Amino acid sequence: MRAAAWLQAWDAQGVHRTGTAGDAAGAEWLAREAAALGASVALEPFRLSRIDPESCWVESAGGRIEGVPVFDSPPTGPGGVNGPIAAVRLSPRAVYTPDYHAMRRASDRAAMVIVCQGVEPGLGLLNAERFREPYGCPAIQVAEMPRSEPTRLVSFYRRTAVDAHNVVVTIKGRERSGRLVVVMTPRSSWWQSTSERGGGLVCWLETLRALIASPPSADVVMTANSGHELGHLGLDAFLARRPGWDRPDGAIWVHYGANIGAAGGELSVQSANRPLRDGMRRALTAFRQPPSTMAPESQIPTGETRDIHRSGGRYVTLVGSNRLFHLPQDRWPGAVDVPAIERIAAGAAAMVRALAG
Repeated sequence: MRAAAWLQAWDAQGVHRTGTAGDAAGAEWLAREAAALGASVALEPFRLSRIDPESCWVESAGGRIEGVPVFDSPPTGPGGVNGPIAAVRLSPRAVYTPDYHAMRRASDRAAMVIVCQGVEPGLGLLNAERFREPYGCPAIQVAEMPRSEPTRLVSFYRRTAVDAHNVVVTIKGRERSGRLVVVMTPRSSWWQSTSERGGGLVCWLETLRALIASPPSADVVMTANSGHELGHLGLDAFLARRPGWDRPDGAIWVHYGANIGAAGGELSVQSANRPLRDGMRRALTAFRQPPSTMAPESQIPTGETRDIHRSGGRYVTLVGSNRLFHLPQDRWPGAVDVPAIERIAAGAAAMVRALAG
């Protein structure tokens, strides 16, 4: 029942967007849970300039539609801009395609409306991969297509300097052999994101529980990072304190990614390292939750381990599919498959125990 209690607590914290009250509540809750398991916990801060929307809408002859800024686009003034305004349908995964950034940079319009096009209807927001350096024209995200050509768009927001936090636990190995395992999961998102983030957090906590019960031979560092939806700000801050850990001779990374145990979803193992791929597959199968797919070794991840991959580091990622991906409807209890999460978490913990000795 631990998994269900953790997921309910996570869902009750509110929106987990980086630097907000819900994000802070998530960090404090996770630190308390880790401490209750017997860990010594650090909250590692990093600074960001949070976006606080004040007025965001698009107007056409069909009326006004409220929206959300694209968080790596520049704002308008409070009066907004007039046409030409482009309107395009995009899924949350569009940010990982090569055409997306070229489209955003195109200079033939004054503003852009992105109509969120997920599997289910709603505000399936797009991650701000270039949050630090806004680019292109002002852009907003809406849940429905304007009924006629847009004539005016407002994306007015202010920025507030705040701290967000990574939750970090260090477990010293018995043998101090120089081997290092990093267990990572993102813990921020656009909404509550109970299935998007919850399964990874359960895996993280169950792994910590296993390591506390049976201390490893190698050093293990566990990090639950904020800043995921804003270009992986938290991972950048984590690595800035630990240069070289993402290199081929650095740590072995186990990443609990998005949508682990989402209701009706599939589970994939991703890694460019065959022993790590096969080891995770065997560990999950031993706990009656084999992966639905094994991603090709050549596949570049889209989450935090994309950054590890590009640096040549060693990693294995668990990631799932989810009909409610990036949608506000991703809530307890209907969005999650608790028994599946429990089995995946047990297998993942066994994999980390095997890596750490």
